[in-house]
Amino acid sequence: MRPEKTPITDDHIHIDPVNGRGIEAAKDFMKAGGTHMFLVSKPSFSLGISPRRGSDFCAVFDETLRIADKIRETGLVVYPVLGVHPAEITRLSESMTYGEASVIMKEGLDFAARYVTEGTAVAIKSGRPHYDVTPEVAGLSNEVLFHAFQLGRDCRCAVQVHAETGPCEDMVGMAGNAGMDPARVVKHYASPETPLLPSLMAKHEAIPILCREGRRFTMESDYMDENSRPGAVIGPKSVPRFTNRLLSEGLITMEDVHRIHTDTPSRVYGVEIVM
Repeated sequence: MRPEKTPITDDHIHIDPVNGRGIEAAKDFMKAGGTHMFLVSKPSFSLGISPRRGSDFCAVFDETLRIADKIRETGLVVYPVLGVHPAEITRLSESMTYGEASVIMKEGLDFAARYVTEGTAVAIKSGRPHYDVTPEVAGLSNEVLFHAFQLGRDCRCAVQVHAETGPCEDMVGMAGNAGMDPARVVKHYASPETPLLPSLMAKHEAIPILCREGRRFTMESDYMDENSRPGAVIGPKSVPRFTNRLLSEGLITMEDVHRIHTDTPSRVYGVEIVM
């Protein structure tokens, strides 16, 4: 087992006191050995918010920051990641054109970037739909993502991307063209073959192999914290539990644990992860 004072970091988790277990889920993470989390803002529609302009996303961001403050009272270290979920373009198109939706999404990202600049958030969230869309929606979504990379350049922060399954290697050139360091583009719910920084599900079977190769990656639960989907995607205890299991079985080392949970996220997000 690992020493008590070793950080264990969940790179992508949601905590929702209104629609889910809220602080109790965060406490479960801590009881299992978790110490640090990157708290990602949820889609506006999951919080009952219907944006009509970019500034409307601030209600989502402010709620995320409020939750972060409540979680910190438990003793956990919380790093907010704010942004606009790529599926927003589909929801927004129910009441406006796709073009209008993409403009509002870019404006929402502008506001997310302000929180990063102010120091209340550490990274931006963006991406493109993970489901089949028309060429028009695909093109507009890539424009929104490119805008997020430009903001990442300006704010000198990481960008977490939610996108289709697969390597998404085109994002390396996209980030580079936007002036952003591709090494700070984090592929949420990643597969190992991505050239981006992979954030792997805690139960991913490739983790021991990648550790033997000395590969840099982070671990996540993508816990949704919704009572209608209990335990989805995997539970809040997953990152510490899988880390400890792999360590106790000799499949990873303490050096691997440090690289996954301390060194890599510290480098990518520009934070100092310590106990």
